[in-house]
Amino acid sequence: MRMLGDLAIRQVAYFVPDIERAARAHSEQFGSGPFFTLRHIALTHSMHRGIERRFDHSSAYGQWGDVMIEFVMQHGNEPSAMRDLYPLQSGRYGLHHMAVFVDRLDTAIADFEARGFPLAQLSETLDGTRFAFVDATASLGHMIEMYEPNETLLGFYNFVQNAADGWDGSDPVRALGGS
Repeated sequence: MRMLGDLAIRQVAYFVPDIERAARAHSEQFGSGPFFTLRHIALTHSMHRGIERRFDHSSAYGQWGDVMIEFVMQHGNEPSAMRDLYPLQSGRYGLHHMAVFVDRLDTAIADFEARGFPLAQLSETLDGTRFAFVDATASLGHMIEMYEPNETLLGFYNFVQNAADGWDGSDPVRALGGS
């Protein structure tokens, strides 16, 4: 089986210090958007490298052609898949992950681990959507995020894509919720 042969890239995500500023800049430079922000995304739990950890983050999601773009920032310096690539002290930011849909998350995690891509983080949102980051930095320079497509997730992807259809460039960054 080819590792990513049958998996389509659904999202490209960048770790940034300010999601609104990054979304506005990307929209101005590349015509992407509109972007929808979620602050302090609530999770039921998050395991980083096998240890339960707080993962307080905010994201902005927008459409760029056929691919969703995410800008993500982490509040605090707790260990996470974000901080694995971009420690707070480094002051660096950039490409963090590409996301794919998988049929069975646990099976995909095991398949990637068997091929030398260890699980970096496994988290779950309040609606029960689990997402995992596998560490592909040795070969690709970034993480791979995986999740099983469910009604809520697919609805969100469709919402973002539909907002981009015929978008006139106004109001490029919009708040969705969070605290």
